Amino acid sequence: MDAQIFYVLVGAVAVAAVARWRGWPAPLLVTIVALAVSFLPFVPELDIDGHLLLNLVLPPLLYSAALDVSFVGFKRSLPQIRRLGVTLVLLTALAVGFVAWWIFPALTLPGALLLGAIVAPPDAVSAAAIGRKLGLPRRIMTVLSGESLINDATSLTLYRVFAAILAGATLTVRDGVWQFLLAVVVGVVIGLVFGIVLHQLRMRISDPVVIGTVGLLAPFGAYAIAEHLLGSGVLAVVAMGLYVGFNAPRTDYTTRQQEKPLWLSADLLLESFVFAYIGLQFPRVLNDLGSESVGHIMLLSAAVLLVVLIVRPLYIYPVSAWSNFQDRKRLARMDRGIASGDFDKRKDQSQRWGQYSSEELRSQIVRERMAGLQLTWRDNAVISWAGMRGVVTLATALAASDLAALDDEASHAIVVVAFIVTVATLLLQGLTLPMLIRGLGIASEVDEAEDEKALAAVKEKSRAAGTAFLAEKRLEWEAKYGPVDVGVFDAFTKRMTRVEQDTDEAQQVEDAASRPSFDDLVALSRGWLQVRREILLAERDAGNLDEEVMRELLTAMDAEELALDTRGAARQQGRA
Repeated sequence: MDAQIFYVLVGAVAVAAVARWRGWPAPLLVTIVALAVSFLPFVPELDIDGHLLLNLVLPPLLYSAALDVSFVGFKRSLPQIRRLGVTLVLLTALAVGFVAWWIFPALTLPGALLLGAIVAPPDAVSAAAIGRKLGLPRRIMTVLSGESLINDATSLTLYRVFAAILAGATLTVRDGVWQFLLAVVVGVVIGLVFGIVLHQLRMRISDPVVIGTVGLLAPFGAYAIAEHLLGSGVLAVVAMGLYVGFNAPRTDYTTRQQEKPLWLSADLLLESFVFAYIGLQFPRVLNDLGSESVGHIMLLSAAVLLVVLIVRPLYIYPVSAWSNFQDRKRLARMDRGIASGDFDKRKDQSQRWGQYSSEELRSQIVRERMAGLQLTWRDNAVISWAGMRGVVTLATALAASDLAALDDEASHAIVVVAFIVTVATLLLQGLTLPMLIRGLGIASEVDEAEDEKALAAVKEKSRAAGTAFLAEKRLEWEAKYGPVDVGVFDAFTKRMTRVEQDTDEAQQVEDAASRPSFDDLVALSRGWLQVRREILLAERDAGNLDEEVMRELLTAMDAEELALDTRGAARQQGRA
């Protein structure tokens, strides 16, 4: 088994590398190649326990995804994410369950609902890869990524409930709701505790190797402890990842530089293995179809696939239209309140809006509300079709096959249906999603225009803050060293206030200045970098700068600080 897993890992990574080189969606190519390879007679069947697969693969993948999600964008899109990640999963599970029970009564109603919970959550890995390559707008990517972070928690909670009912437990709707709420609260609390502890370690330990290792272990700990306490391990990992990712700009730059390639490599390894494993399950599915009810199971698979495909758009479009209608009603009420002077009466009581006049207040409210990631019908078309299933569906199906309450026929049916739905959605939706995106003409030009405006505003604020910082430092230098060569300091100031910083400037200034030391100049450079970081964080927290843009700017600043450290180390070696 160990050798088999190694061979699968090597082959899957090799195929994913080819896909990345050619610009193709790696998950789809890995799945297709694995399906083809599964027909070869010398390829053994790869049998891994579903629970083990979930516990080993899900925590790091979820944590890595949560680190990259914009918390500000996640919070803004939370109503849409919650509808997709909770309500839609529940509706899909119920719809699939009743259809499956009607077509295949041998499953029993609890078993059919268990099947519904298994196939309900989409896996956004493929959709995200396609969306990034084709430049989907950020509002769509945020919703898809956010949905993938919480829908597994809903699905696995439903799985627990229906598995308990199948085992003979008597549970009411109230009991089910209580279990869900308990899973949410316990999961989020455990995740935040882990996130706070990990962030404090990142702030206090300067060794990036140690911090990177702890970061690799933490998702497994949060997941296991939350599950042990009847919470949602998924939400624990997601909460921890969101907290750590949001506060990552406050940590040492070496931690960020070590962390990013580490998680990119882990993602490539785990995602490649997962999709290869999905494709290699084909022989097991064929074995499970060796019963007399093969026609019945295939009919069930086709019906479940159809339900999975149509429930999503049938839910998304009406709910999105209703949400937009409610937003327009709220804006109309605000307009009436502004026209009647009601906002003027309450303005001073609101710290948030007290700085605005009535007209400014109105425009600010309208801007925030209407720019709150409202989705058009084209956006909803993409989201409706981005419902590919993945590792959670297959792993929970394999875990369900070991339930004692299911007979062989029912357990075989669940595994077969889960496999067919997973592979069919990956290939059908995954291969046609790029055509849909291109056909609808959805692109991120609006994001690019908004980013340009935000960048211009940030640069202006950075220049103003930097000028004030450097003026203050000049006064400190004059108090410490006496009169400083104004021409030299002004030249240094001009260099520091440029967007692109010359890393040789500290050496040049030291050669020309008589009193300030090299360490003084390096400290000045670090202080200026810190001012710029604080501006970025303030703009991010205020919602004026997208987190992706902030991270790009932060990466450039980290490179500047690395250059300072490298020059300082080289200088010390030269002295030695």
